[in-house]
Amino acid sequence: MARAERIGLGRKLLRLNWGLALLLAATASVGFLMLYSVAGGAMDPWASRQMTRFAIGFVAMLVIALVDIRHWMRLAPLAWLGCLALLVAVPFIGEQGMGAQRWINLRVVQLQPSEAMKVALVMVLAAYYTWLPPERVSHPLWLIPPLVLTLAPVALVLMQPDLGTSVLLLAGAGAMMFLAGVHWLYFAGAAAGAGGLIWLIGASRGTDWQLLKDYQFRRVDVFLDPSLDPLGAAYHITQATIALGSGGLSGRGFMQGTQSRLNFLPEKHTDFIFTTL
Repeated sequence: MARAERIGLGRKLLRLNWGLALLLAATASVGFLMLYSVAGGAMDPWASRQMTRFAIGFVAMLVIALVDIRHWMRLAPLAWLGCLALLVAVPFIGEQGMGAQRWINLRVVQLQPSEAMKVALVMVLAAYYTWLPPERVSHPLWLIPPLVLTLAPVALVLMQPDLGTSVLLLAGAGAMMFLAGVHWLYFAGAAAGAGGLIWLIGASRGTDWQLLKDYQFRRVDVFLDPSLDPLGAAYHITQATIALGSGGLSGRGFMQGTQSRLNFLPEKHTDFIFTTL
């Protein structure tokens, strides 16, 4: 019996998409080099931590890939419910940071439930559409469950507030529904509704029923015209533009970026790592 299990594991390992795994490792290695660069040629504080996280995640990915996918399908609803419960708990036990309440302090690590929900939502929608007969995929009645599964966490994430993650959740769910075979007319209607919502958001500015926070409107303003506040709200965009422009197509060379090495570029190791690359 033990020999049979060992052979089964070996076959599973051989069937893994090692080309994709190596591509992932190569891409991550570029990230390690960039973090090494923005730290001024040092492994600490970012590169070494990222390498440790990647190693743990890579091993976890391989272990997950070896488990029968039917087990993950059965666990998908529980994963979604668990993430939803954490999102509900964020306003009560979450920690405030950078103008938003998105994290739960587990002492060992800061957990952001909205990030876990990105995975759980994909899992539960995949399980749902695997169970649902193809002829029912575009029936209005059978569109209600995936919409509820999507809009419930989106509403909770918007309350944090985290508009970016909300949009990503909607985009991920939309992609899953499209791949499942939902008729394109539903997406056309959703696009029209999104256009109307954008207009409504703009019209609400300055009113008692304003739909976005002031800082969110400022982000839109400076994105469209960074010269409105180059040393304030548009400082990040301005410095990122300078970094990209000074490097051109070929770049300034490894560890030679002026905006990152001279600390003009904020969040150079996270949000603006592309300008370092």
